[in-house]
Amino acid sequence: MQETGLRNGAYGADKFGLKNLKTVHWNLGAPQLYQYSLAAGEAVLSADGALCADTGEFTGRSPKDKFTVRDASTEKMWWAGNQSITSDQFSALYADFLKHAEGMTLYAQDLYGGADPTFQIKTRVFTELAWHSLFIRTLLIRPEARALRDFAPELTIIHLPSFRADPKRHGCKSENVVAIDFARKIVLIGGSYYAGEMKKSVFTTLNYYLPARGVLPMHCSANVGPKGDTAIFFGLSGTGKTTLSADPNRTLIGDDEHGWGDDGVFNFEGGCYAKCIKLSKEAEPQIFAASNRFGAVLENVVLDEDTRVPDFDDGSKTENTRSAYPLDFIPNASRTGRAGQPKNVVMLAADAFGVLPPIAKLSPAQAMYHFLSGYTAKVAGTERGLGNEPQPEFSTCFGSPFLPLDPSIYGNMLRELIARHNVDCWLVNTGWTGGKYGTGSRMPIKVTRALLTAALDGSLRNVEFRTDKYFGFAVPTALPGVPSEILDPVNTWKDKAEFDKTARGLVGMFQKNFAKFEAQVDADVLAAAPDLKLAAE
Repeated sequence: MQETGLRNGAYGADKFGLKNLKTVHWNLGAPQLYQYSLAAGEAVLSADGALCADTGEFTGRSPKDKFTVRDASTEKMWWAGNQSITSDQFSALYADFLKHAEGMTLYAQDLYGGADPTFQIKTRVFTELAWHSLFIRTLLIRPEARALRDFAPELTIIHLPSFRADPKRHGCKSENVVAIDFARKIVLIGGSYYAGEMKKSVFTTLNYYLPARGVLPMHCSANVGPKGDTAIFFGLSGTGKTTLSADPNRTLIGDDEHGWGDDGVFNFEGGCYAKCIKLSKEAEPQIFAASNRFGAVLENVVLDEDTRVPDFDDGSKTENTRSAYPLDFIPNASRTGRAGQPKNVVMLAADAFGVLPPIAKLSPAQAMYHFLSGYTAKVAGTERGLGNEPQPEFSTCFGSPFLPLDPSIYGNMLRELIARHNVDCWLVNTGWTGGKYGTGSRMPIKVTRALLTAALDGSLRNVEFRTDKYFGFAVPTALPGVPSEILDPVNTWKDKAEFDKTARGLVGMFQKNFAKFEAQVDADVLAAAPDLKLAAE
């Protein structure tokens, strides 16, 4: 077997059980991985030097194909939200992965998940494709070269897209599989060329281990102001986590995954993974620049046939086009990935029903309610099978597919941290105003940024608030530079009766979704729920 690159010779691929490999390329950088990827026809170059790859059938994660080993060590798992396989089924899958890899050239990266050395997990990732190796090298944290010579992984991931699972033998549902064994700390990914499965497997693992160590793992972006005022932004895909945290006046900590503990907030990653449909230089200059240079990895982005210039407006392959780039491609990004205790928590919702105000202040109990709810809305074009009407999406803790433990564990940790550090909490609607999707228009980004700036610098605390009669949270009535009518959604609708009907409908959706949590929360959180009786007063 041929081996290249810097590595720990005493802890090689054989320790994982890999044998009869053709070659293992260890810890290669972008230039070498570009070379191997282009030579193999895995990807093409964009006009500005980004590596552009297609992921085929799977253009996003496949949560129905994700399984966790159920054994004595995982009885505390949240099995209502996770799918299980047996230890024997995983062992069979593991053996078949090793057999499938024989004769292959693999790419290995030794990386960290977590910027705080106290809590980070040493992660080794084997990939079949060179561009996958570049992707995960970009998204996780790269150790210094001297640390690679004695690197011994705590978590090992192997991603073989050409592998096809056998549902009968392996206990899965299709030929595509993501299988996690927390006891052995192994993740096996097969059948899908979508690179994001790797990074989310690390996130899932940290979600499993960190709460017991006093750290809340969060699906959120984070930044910090000049005075050390940290802000975190929860939100599902398409709600603006990456866009709003990339603020030229604040230092970016990270765009997707963080931990919050006694010493403050720390990034789990060393890169950003931006959704880039409709990406423009004018609206998102930092992300646009980071996506159009050597070292960026573009997924499913359409290139002009002649010029190779990316057409970020073209969603013909998928609306979930992506750009992965190192954190330091953002000029004002943190070099440590760490910051102090948050002053503000922002929950982002793209409300396609046009009912939620552009910003609302939440009490700690309301924050826990909306955190457990994890609301946004999907519209036609974002996912196959959607009709013309918006569809609500409730993903508890803004990250249901990545939660191995009961959501109440994460919710209670968030509430306790908010109370302990006297954090201001805000709900921000980045969705629709003036009517629901199809009638109204998208919330102006300038309005959202103006309101967020006022929230983060403290000036929004001093304005007059009204109590929303549908949801019970506090909504500002005026703010300099923001049209007053947009602050009260009903004023932006031509048909007031239709607004009332739509608002009541959304309240009902919240109530129906939250029924599964009612037995696990206290009276304060139950009282924080939206109430149709209040709307009738």
